[in-house]
Amino acid sequence: MAATTDVRHTVARVDLGALRGNVRAIRGLLEDGALASGHLAPGIIAVVKANAYGHGAASVALALEAEGVAMLACADVDEGVDLRDAGVRAPILIFGALGISDLDGIFTHQLTPTISSPWAGRALAEAAAARHTVLDCHVKIDTGMNRLGLRHDNLRRTLPAILAAPSLRVGALYTHFATADDPESEHFPLQQRNFIAAREVAADLGLRTTHAHAANSAALLRDERVWFDAVRPGLLLYGIVPPPLMSTLALEPVLSLHSRIVAVKGVRDGEAIGYGQAFRADGPRTLAVVPAGYADGLDWRLGNRGVVLVRGRRVPIVGRVSMDMISVDVTGLDASPGDEVVLLGRQGDERIDVREVAATIGAIPWELLCRLGARIQREYSHGG
Repeated sequence: MAATTDVRHTVARVDLGALRGNVRAIRGLLEDGALASGHLAPGIIAVVKANAYGHGAASVALALEAEGVAMLACADVDEGVDLRDAGVRAPILIFGALGISDLDGIFTHQLTPTISSPWAGRALAEAAAARHTVLDCHVKIDTGMNRLGLRHDNLRRTLPAILAAPSLRVGALYTHFATADDPESEHFPLQQRNFIAAREVAADLGLRTTHAHAANSAALLRDERVWFDAVRPGLLLYGIVPPPLMSTLALEPVLSLHSRIVAVKGVRDGEAIGYGQAFRADGPRTLAVVPAGYADGLDWRLGNRGVVLVRGRRVPIVGRVSMDMISVDVTGLDASPGDEVVLLGRQGDERIDVREVAATIGAIPWELLCRLGARIQREYSHGG
């Protein structure tokens, strides 16, 4: 058995040039649609929540800001504060619900909160008045997702107090679709109708802006009628079309995941490999050990199901995914310690993308990307 040193070799390579290219591709689609309809092209609210889907929020947000997106969006105040601390100056929308402890960060770091409940409206109005300022905010309408948001059919009770507060300035209404990625769902057009009706009610109640946004990545691809004044791409920014949808957009995956073989060994016919003896060799095999496991974000279900790339070939993961390593079958490849292993990305003529991996184990791309662990080093480039 040959082995290298115990230095960890697993890295995520993030191509910020590809990210910016994806923004341009999305912008081109929006401009073409606007030209055909005679309307202004919607702006882009770039979603960078959950550490920019595992890509590294600070570096990604700065690249998106340089590319001229209209706004960034994250899940909570802490994520927004981290972006400001990283030097991001673009407007930042906070999607999530607010707590009492969050309010200071909204003002000290110039974040745009979402009002999704009467309580949030009152708390923000009082906090802004106490600071002698007028706070810009967006109001979320629940059109059928039944999570956060003012119910679309109860706005005449809940919205007037928000609109009447002199310390609040509503910059936009928005909603979120529950089934935009399901072409057969009848709930998507229902939510569209509910949102259009909600906008009419808001205008009747005196809302001074007509700005609205609703389209996540799937809705952006699916229906130009929900583009409104801005769209909110997330997965598309990172070069991945939400399954099961397809697109001809010229997108490039932004993240690839790489490691190195740290040990090579032989096993005899009938010998078992790893925890639980979940794999048993059906003849003499050559195995390579790769220092990446579920503590790095590799899904446990990839054991005996997933593949990686070694020397331009697909090779199977054998046995269970351990906390810190996997074993792969490199029989016949003359593999050696130090050889590159690609877990996501391209090697030679072969490619493994996150949609394929997700389909293999019954997961979704969002989950797999967001799971990538903090101990995986992220290396940034500006290629593309």
